[in-house]
Amino acid sequence: MTMTTMTTMVGVAALPNQVFKKVHDAGSVFNMLVCGESGLGKTTFINTLFPGLKQRKGKKVSTEAVDIVRAQLTEKGFTMRFNVVDTPAFGDKVDNNRAWQPVVDFIDDQYDSYLRQEQQPFRDVRFDFRVHAVLYFIRPTAHGLKPLDIWTMKHLSQRCNLIPVISKADTLTAQELQLFKSRIRQVIEAQEIAIFTPPLDYTDGAEGAAGSLDEANAPALEHARQLIESMPFAIVGSEDRYDNGSGTMVLARKYPWGLVEVENDEHCDFRKLRALLLGTYMLDLITSTEQTHYENYRRTRLEGINRDEPNDSEKLASLTYKTPARKLSNNPKYKEEENALKSYFTEQVKAEEHRFRQWEQNIINERTKLNGDLEEIQAKVKRMEEEVRRLQARKH
Repeated sequence: MTMTTMTTMVGVAALPNQVFKKVHDAGSVFNMLVCGESGLGKTTFINTLFPGLKQRKGKKVSTEAVDIVRAQLTEKGFTMRFNVVDTPAFGDKVDNNRAWQPVVDFIDDQYDSYLRQEQQPFRDVRFDFRVHAVLYFIRPTAHGLKPLDIWTMKHLSQRCNLIPVISKADTLTAQELQLFKSRIRQVIEAQEIAIFTPPLDYTDGAEGAAGSLDEANAPALEHARQLIESMPFAIVGSEDRYDNGSGTMVLARKYPWGLVEVENDEHCDFRKLRALLLGTYMLDLITSTEQTHYENYRRTRLEGINRDEPNDSEKLASLTYKTPARKLSNNPKYKEEENALKSYFTEQVKAEEHRFRQWEQNIINERTKLNGDLEEIQAKVKRMEEEVRRLQARKH
């Protein structure tokens, strides 16, 4: 096969602009889940991350296991629909042996719901509630991760983009915070917990060699390294503004000895975490969910593995996680969306049934018409045969 390179301008360079316009007009959706014990400031963090959420069409839906806050944010004409899922009752029971199970079930349910929609005849309208990022809030004890934290993070990391967060970082000194971060990194590495990290692969446009660096990529690479070095992110949340002493009102927590500014990199990592989630690497979070985590789940569900067959044992062992038992019909979580889907599919079935009835009636009418025509032709043939017999009788 011969590869031909065309230098004549034919207009294909306009394709990126067309794709941009299509995405810009359609908007996008981003689903984020925050998980951690009560009292770690998850709700405060959400309100800090999305200031004025209620004024921006925010809506809160509560179920047994999760609270869902929805927001529609518009910036420069581009609309982003946010679904922020909170887990208010996580870790509050006396026995937290499997406290992570409801959260894992919720994530699996969203994958399963999207998979079911893909298998329907009509896919013009699809509800995408697949979780693109999970923020796991860690209590700032300076001693390390608890068994509940480790087990929950292990299960979450197999299903989605996990981002560990140290909450209320202002309760630790700078030395304690760095030591705490170091201990968490050691546990994450030892337990083989996969966390989301910004990609560090760059390609030189002239040579096309992966891993090379040019001047245009240098700032992005440095930014990615700073984010990786800051993990787990130590954050401080606040909805209150105070004068920082220079006449500027800033989000901060006020103490007798001074202010802890939320958006000051010397005080916490809030700005870095916000840049990771809502800025530089939002697309990476969405695409990795689509191409990696959802594809793993989809392959598991559609593989058709028979656990009783010896030949399938190796294939089963290679899967990221076993297929969970489906229980959407009895699942109270995200009931509103599930009911909307059921209503939509019911309407589609009714429409198809109506079309089938019309098609069946048309066939019956056509058959009746053809039968009438056939009877008429048969009568003509019979009359012609009678005429032939009379003519033959006259001749003899």
